[in-house]
Amino acid sequence: MTGKTQKQANPRPSATNEERVERSVPHNDGRTRASRGSACSASLTGPTYLTILRMILSVVFMAFALQPELWARIVALIVFIIAAITDKIDGIWARNTKQVTDLGAFLDPLADKMLVDLAFLFLVYIYVVPVWVFAIIIVRDLAVDGMRMMAARNNITIAASFFGKLKTTVQMTALITLLANLILGNDIIGILGQIALYLALILTVLSGADYLIKAWPKAIKK
Repeated sequence: MTGKTQKQANPRPSATNEERVERSVPHNDGRTRASRGSACSASLTGPTYLTILRMILSVVFMAFALQPELWARIVALIVFIIAAITDKIDGIWARNTKQVTDLGAFLDPLADKMLVDLAFLFLVYIYVVPVWVFAIIIVRDLAVDGMRMMAARNNITIAASFFGKLKTTVQMTALITLLANLILGNDIIGILGQIALYLALILTVLSGADYLIKAWPKAIKK
C-alpha cells in the first residue's frame, strides 16, 4: 500500500527547460524568419544608398543652377550628369548583386522624379521650357506617385516600367542638352534639345497611361 500510495502521490514531472525551449523553437523561428524577410526587403543596400545620393545631388544641382555665373552653370551640368549616371548604376548594381529590395524599388523612381522635376522647374524659371509642358509632367508624376502610395497600403510595390524608364532616359537626355546649350549657346544643340523635350513629353503621357492601365488594379486591390 505504501509503495502504491507513493506512486500515486508523485506528481507528473514538469517539462525541463530544454523541452520548453524545444517546443517554442518552431514558433519563434518562424517569427524570426518573417522578421528577417521584412528587414531584408526594407534594408539600406549599396544601390539604395546610391539612389539616396541622387536625391542629394538633385538639391546640389538646383543650388548651382540658380546662380547666374557661367562657372556655376557648368558645375550644375556636371552634377546633373553625375546624378543621371547613378540612375543607371544603381539598377545594374542591384540586379547583378541580387540586392533588389522593396525600398529601392520605391525610392528609385522618386529620386528620378526629384532630379528631373527640379531641372525642369529651373528651365521653366528661365523661360527655356514652356510652363504647360512642365504642368503635364507634374500632373503625370503626381498621378503615378499617388497610385504607388495606394498600392503601398496594400503592401504592393509598383516598380518602374519599361516605358517609365525610357521616358526618364529621354527626359534626362533632353535636360542635359538644354542645360549644355545654356553654356554653349549653339542653335543646333538648342533645336536638338527641343526635339528631345517634346519626345520626352510624348513618352511621359504614354508611360503614365501604361501605369494606369497595368498598375491601377493592383493599387485598388483590397
